[in-house]
Amino acid sequence: MNFDEAVTAHTDWKMKLRKYISKPDQSLNPAVVGQDNQCALGKWIYGEGLVHKALPEYENLRKLHGSFHQCAAKVLVEADKGNATSAEAMIASGSEYLTVSNSTVGAILTLKKKINT
Repeated sequence: MNFDEAVTAHTDWKMKLRKYISKPDQSLNPAVVGQDNQCALGKWIYGEGLVHKALPEYENLRKLHGSFHQCAAKVLVEADKGNATSAEAMIASGSEYLTVSNSTVGAILTLKKKINT
């Protein structure tokens, strides 16, 4: 797993969500986005990464990553309803999405450090 690419992919989600909010074209499916095993990091977590499941850092990442995807899906649902202002607020500073996103990035880096030590 390239953890640096995973960090970039997760930080890119905010831009992807902003773009979607401005033009909800059904290109992102909340039911799929809400699943934490569909992206590269999720596939690693539930695949190769299972060798690290005894590590508390792994479990923390798994939980945060799942919460991240749930938050992103909620934003998409709101955007699909035509509630752009509400959807924007859901990814703004201080939002649950941003908190979980930042925590997920931190968890990726923490696990990377633990595994590479």
